[in-house]
Amino acid sequence: MSGSSLSMNDFLSRFQLLQPPVPRVSGNKRQAAVLIPIVRRPQPGLLLTQRSALMRKHAGQVAFPGGAVDDTDESLIAAALREAWEEVAISPDSVEVIGTLPPVDSVTGFQVTPVVGIIPPNLPYQASEDEVAAVFEMPLMEALTLGRYHPLDIHRRGNAHRVWLSWYQHYFVWGMTAGIIRELALQIGVEP
Repeated sequence: MSGSSLSMNDFLSRFQLLQPPVPRVSGNKRQAAVLIPIVRRPQPGLLLTQRSALMRKHAGQVAFPGGAVDDTDESLIAAALREAWEEVAISPDSVEVIGTLPPVDSVTGFQVTPVVGIIPPNLPYQASEDEVAAVFEMPLMEALTLGRYHPLDIHRRGNAHRVWLSWYQHYFVWGMTAGIIRELALQIGVEP
């Protein structure tokens, strides 16, 4: 594989062959899930949203579609698919779920499971006005370039915590979203 491209077949085979590490034990009890939508193209894309400035938590931040697990959700995957439908009108039937990444703890007390899914290239996204300000696509190869993520160590409640920061066009990608993308990049191993 060349260093400047990543085909859908490359991504799928690497994701399926390189299993994520065993999940660590989380202190967070509340469950949430996000969908990592990979757009099926010759050069795949990564679909992201920018949260509405009116949101109570994480206003204006770049994020994956997702949220808390409801009592009606049969699984974490079902929760991620439901949230993607509610936030950007991605029909659950149009998502080919290929797996999950290890859960991560959010600063708001949730254990968040990233669900990786492939979506068609021609979906008509419709952002929920209450939750989503913008929907945009980033080239997957660019998203998975580890060198684009810069660490920032912060101290919160007496604990050191590393946050990852990056820019794409005019979007500031940081926090849990940047950390999840970086984790996917480490698993896929697109760089030497």
